[in-house]
Amino acid sequence: MDHRFGSDGNLLAAHLARPPMRADVTSVPAVVLAHGYPSDVQTAAMAAAALPELADRIAGEMGWAALALGFRGCGGSEGSFSLRNWLTDLLSAVDHLQATEPVSGVWLAGFGTGGALAICAGAERASVRGVAALGAPADFDDWASHPRRLLEHAREVGMIPDPGFPGSFDTWSRELKELRAVAAAPRLAPRALLVVHGSEDDLVPAFDARVIVDAHGRAELRLVNGAGHRLRHDPRAIAVLLGWLDRQRNLRR
Repeated sequence: MDHRFGSDGNLLAAHLARPPMRADVTSVPAVVLAHGYPSDVQTAAMAAAALPELADRIAGEMGWAALALGFRGCGGSEGSFSLRNWLTDLLSAVDHLQATEPVSGVWLAGFGTGGALAICAGAERASVRGVAALGAPADFDDWASHPRRLLEHAREVGMIPDPGFPGSFDTWSRELKELRAVAAAPRLAPRALLVVHGSEDDLVPAFDARVIVDAHGRAELRLVNGAGHRLRHDPRAIAVLLGWLDRQRNLRR
């Protein structure tokens, strides 16, 4: 991760891929890529490691700027995990691109938890042109049912390095109920939403994808037959994402 920017006083690690710029082009579309929740210590350290390659591909083949983000507590980024903190990181990434890069618009594409938070971020930031959510949960009710277990897991995998965090457990756990992709989707509409889900996802049921699509009202749903949860590594899911981004760019011309 070779790029840094600030988010609420924390320095986040990222990879920024810029497309070759022609003399007659003054701005390009941009996408922020958001990873999911890591399952263990190794994946926390490498949570965003699979995204720079995708960012480079989007920049080199499609002419977009692409920012692969490492959320707080992951991939060399400062700070500690909470859902609200990660949402703030996404919003900071949007603001960073708009303030420092010659972009014509910003889209969000997230995997798993990152996909759900991308929908929430799009709902909160009117300048976001569209969102792609891959393997995203409709809500975090499962986590909210066992918040102390989640907190301990986040400590164990290194996403909460500060022993004094969170200052308020009640506030930290309340975010698990408050941030819901299914509730944010109507506020994202009528802006574009792509929902991609594996038909054999054993972590997030495909039903979640359908309720998000229904809540938005105009979303595009693509079920990948036989695919599991880790859609970043499924070439069919990535092809759907790239095709959608290409259509988004053409629609804006």
